[in-house]
Amino acid sequence: MKIRYFFITAVLLSSLFTSYSQNVKFVRDDAGRKVDVFIGDKLFTSYRYPASLEKPFLFPVYAPNGAVVTRGYPIEPRKGERVDHPHHIGLWFNHGNVNGLDFWNNSSAIPANRKDQYGHIAVQKIVKAKGGRTGTLEVVADWKDNKDNTILVENTKYIFKASGTGWIIDHISTLTAANGPVTIKDNKEGMFAIRVDRAFEMPTNEALIFTDEKGNPTTVKATDNTGVTGMYVSSNGNKGDAVWGTRNKWVILSGVKDNVPVSFAIFDNPKNPGFPAYSHARGYGLFSVNNLGQKSYDPKQDEVVYNLAKGESMKLMHRFYIQSGSELTPEKAEAIFNDFVKTY
Repeated sequence: MKIRYFFITAVLLSSLFTSYSQNVKFVRDDAGRKVDVFIGDKLFTSYRYPASLEKPFLFPVYAPNGAVVTRGYPIEPRKGERVDHPHHIGLWFNHGNVNGLDFWNNSSAIPANRKDQYGHIAVQKIVKAKGGRTGTLEVVADWKDNKDNTILVENTKYIFKASGTGWIIDHISTLTAANGPVTIKDNKEGMFAIRVDRAFEMPTNEALIFTDEKGNPTTVKATDNTGVTGMYVSSNGNKGDAVWGTRNKWVILSGVKDNVPVSFAIFDNPKNPGFPAYSHARGYGLFSVNNLGQKSYDPKQDEVVYNLAKGESMKLMHRFYIQSGSELTPEKAEAIFNDFVKTY
C-alpha cells in the first residue's frame, strides 16, 4: 500500500512540471519597446522597457484563466484601485541603495531637482527571444546615475514555461560592476517584486504611512474592502502581516478574483546571496523578496554590505509561479521550490 502511495505521489509531482503542448511564443515590438509573451494562445505578460520610465518591467501579468493580477496604476489605471507608490509597476527587479543611489523609489513623482539622488535602468538590447516548450528572453540593461554614467551592467534571462497547473517565470539576473567599484548597502527597498491587483490585497480599515530611507512618507489610504481577499502564507509558517520582515524560501499570495481562486508565489534560491531572502510583503499590495537587506528588516541583525570590484559580478535567481482554479498549498509550493533548486 505504501509503495502504491509513493508511486502516485511521484506521478503527481512529475505532472506538476509537465508543459504538455503549451508552447511559449514571443511577439517583439521594437518600436513600441515591448515583447509580448504568450503561453499557447493566451497572453501571459509583456516585457516593457519604455524610454520614458525608470526601469523595465513585466506588465500586465495574467493568471492562466485570464485574470489580471497586477495593479493597473500608473500605466493603465483601473477604477477603485490604489494610486500610491507610482514606482510600483508590474513585476520588476531593482534595489534601493546602489552606490548611494535609490533605484527602487525613482519615478515621475521625483522632482527634477532631486533626481541626482536616484538611479534608473536603461535597456540596451534584446539578446534573445526564443520560444518553444520553454521560452527564453535575454536582455542587457545598464543601471545608470542621473548623468548617464553606467554603474552596473545587468544581463537577465527570463525563462517562461507552463507547468501542469500553472505558469512559471524564472528570473536570472547577473549584475556586473561596470566602470569602478560598486557598493550595495542594506536596504529594505528591494528586490524582486510585484504590485498586485486590488483583489489580492489584504482587507484593512486603517490608513497606513510608509517612509523610505530618505524620510519621504507615503500614505496608503483606507478604502472599501469589497472583493479584497488576499492572504500571504510563507515557508516558515507565518500568515498575513506577520510575513513581512521574515526570511523565507518561498511566499504565497492567494485570493479570489471574479469568483475564481488565484495563487501566486515567489521563490528564493539557495545559491543567492542572503538566502533565505527577507520578505517585503505588504498587505496593501506590494509583494517582494529581498536578498540584499537584513538589518533594515530586523534591527537585531548585522548590517550587510555587498562590494563588487570593477568587472566583478553578482548573480540572483528567483521564480514566480501562478495558478488559477485552486489555491496553492504549502506542500505544492515546496515541490515547486525543490524543482527550482534542482533546475539551477
